[in-house]
Amino acid sequence: MTRHFLDLDRIEAGELHAILRRSAEMKAARQGRPRGAPDDDPCLAGRVVALIFEKPSTRTRVSFEVGIRQLGGEPLVLAGRDLQLGHGEAISDTARVLSRYVDAIMIRTFERAALEELAAHATVPVINGLTNQSHPCQIMADVMTYQEHRGPIAGRKVVWAGDGNNVFNSFVHAAARFGFDLTFSGPETLDPDPAVLAWAEAEGAPVRIERDPARAVAGADLVVTDAWLSMHDPQEARERRHNQLQPYRVDAALMARAKPDALFMHCLPAHRGEEATDEVMDGPHSVIFDEAENRLHAQKGILRWCLGL
Repeated sequence: MTRHFLDLDRIEAGELHAILRRSAEMKAARQGRPRGAPDDDPCLAGRVVALIFEKPSTRTRVSFEVGIRQLGGEPLVLAGRDLQLGHGEAISDTARVLSRYVDAIMIRTFERAALEELAAHATVPVINGLTNQSHPCQIMADVMTYQEHRGPIAGRKVVWAGDGNNVFNSFVHAAARFGFDLTFSGPETLDPDPAVLAWAEAEGAPVRIERDPARAVAGADLVVTDAWLSMHDPQEARERRHNQLQPYRVDAALMARAKPDALFMHCLPAHRGEEATDEVMDGPHSVIFDEAENRLHAQKGILRWCLGL
């Protein structure tokens, strides 16, 4: 059976923990090595991984390309314009064709339906590099980062400040799988997807909603935010979202209400001074660049898990 990495809610907790243990081992084994040097176990030697980008990216592209090369494989980068998924050839046919050429496929796209159709027809593993609905690779890196700095995340208080976007959806899935408490703090107009919250409730991991950000972060072990605006948002929508989210900006005063050893995360790219101040992003609580680096290591673990290596 082909093993896809589509969303955290589809994978058992034990499997996710195993991926992160392997990721941490690979990271530790690389200490002091040049970035381009292969791993001790170049398990992707002779294998090709297609990287499909309908949405542009810096961290996703570079981390996957470098990770595949460190594992001894060959990345094949395909822009959306190279494939025109769903606009010319059917996605199902694209999946069947690529499965004859490559050993795995990562896709960063817009709608979840494209990811689902690709996975339904591919005979090689498909990895969700991001959709409008979720971003599981990012949250694997976030959990890895927290556990590097503070130990197991189970039982910790994680607070999300902002809107209920795709990254938050994956945090909800992670809360159930890794056993941490999750609080959402944002305006009601930008609440999380009710279906995602209902899933968490059914899994025994209800998400708390607290409109007052100061009350939300009190006693937090981890405070997380994300960009408020997308490059695709029209100007009117950008202004409206900015006004709604302004009270949820993470600044030094807000971080001071969390635990003294609390961490701050942002998946980047950031609009500095909007969702978080420079004082926080560059301050002692921030682990944003460790978080960015761990995309590389977590995704190597995901690739190995998908291919059974």
